[in-house]
Amino acid sequence: MLDISKLKLLRNETGISIALCKKALEESNNDIKRAKKLLAGWGIEKVKDKMSRITSEGSIFSYVHHNKKIASLIEILCETDFVAKNLELQKLGQELSMQIASIPTKNVEELMNQDYIRDPSKKITNLIREAIVKFGENIKIGRFLRWELGE
Repeated sequence: MLDISKLKLLRNETGISIALCKKALEESNNDIKRAKKLLAGWGIEKVKDKMSRITSEGSIFSYVHHNKKIASLIEILCETDFVAKNLELQKLGQELSMQIASIPTKNVEELMNQDYIRDPSKKITNLIREAIVKFGENIKIGRFLRWELGE
């Protein structure tokens, strides 16, 4: 029988849909650790399926460093306007614009291979894949700009 408190906990910890969390808990006999491993495995498969989908919606995010000498803009693309307006995607956009301001980057491929400044154990690719699993949509970085005063 499904433990609703564990379902809520798993959903809050992962941000993944209730339906997938429920399925993972059912298949793991309400074991949170095993359910997270199942979700991680399914995530890889789901990311591959979604990466070919068209991303015609999205948002633009900006960051200006506190010294007012470095700024960045980034375009995050997704499939629907609903996801584009989601607070979690907004947070991801802010984090990625700060990443670009912090570490000079030439292109999207280089950015995707960078260590995430807040958690060097993750690459930017990991953040994007986690978002794809969380939202159930293809999400990608369209383009970005970085300005440094006097450059």
